[in-house]
Amino acid sequence: MLEAREAGGVRPLSSVLKTLQLLDLLGKSDRPMKLMELAAASGGSRATTYQKLLTLMEAGWLEQTEQGSYRLSLHAALVGETALVQANLGERFAHVMQELVLQVGETASLAVLNGNCVRLVRRVEAQQVAVRADVKVGTLLSLNDSSSGRVLTAFSSPAYREMLQRQGAVLARPALLKAIAAQGYAVSEGTDTPGVQSVAMPVFDAKGACIAALSLVTPASRFDPDKLIGPLREAVQTLNQLK
Repeated sequence: MLEAREAGGVRPLSSVLKTLQLLDLLGKSDRPMKLMELAAASGGSRATTYQKLLTLMEAGWLEQTEQGSYRLSLHAALVGETALVQANLGERFAHVMQELVLQVGETASLAVLNGNCVRLVRRVEAQQVAVRADVKVGTLLSLNDSSSGRVLTAFSSPAYREMLQRQGAVLARPALLKAIAAQGYAVSEGTDTPGVQSVAMPVFDAKGACIAALSLVTPASRFDPDKLIGPLREAVQTLNQLK
């Protein structure tokens, strides 16, 4: 790539790279950052850093808190989710999901955060009668009732959960999210998709961030999480080693 740029006589815009550096700094922080912190961390002056921050806010990548700090906006989260889909996350994990379905005889789903909801990006049906014909790739689930939504929020940062709530998202009770984070899995209420229940676990990237939720879905009449948790945990451990 570098050779191609040199051969064509084209160089990257240093001003853009320095602006994007601020996104990287905020992306690695677990809290909003103040102007002086960002200026010091990026090696820029307060004035030029402020101008770059205004540019990113105008473009929708950042927002400012009431205390004057800066944080990533939901636009950044949505772009990240789209990157997961475009990277064929579901395709790369398909064989693990297929083996899981063969083992337990139930449907497996892979989901990611999509704004204030959860979007299914991969689904492997069991040989038995389909759980719900209208639940397919692209289906949106709630953050508070679905097992995937509960896992994705329980394993996100407090700052991200706060941001979701400011955007109008309804989350599960804090005590429940804390329990889910401790036990490593979540069970759905069965109200998000009537007649269906599920159990989900988090899938992590190389940095330990939760990027997806893998779930096993069954009709409520035969839902038994005790029989599903063991195989699901083994599948998640395999997925965590694929990245």
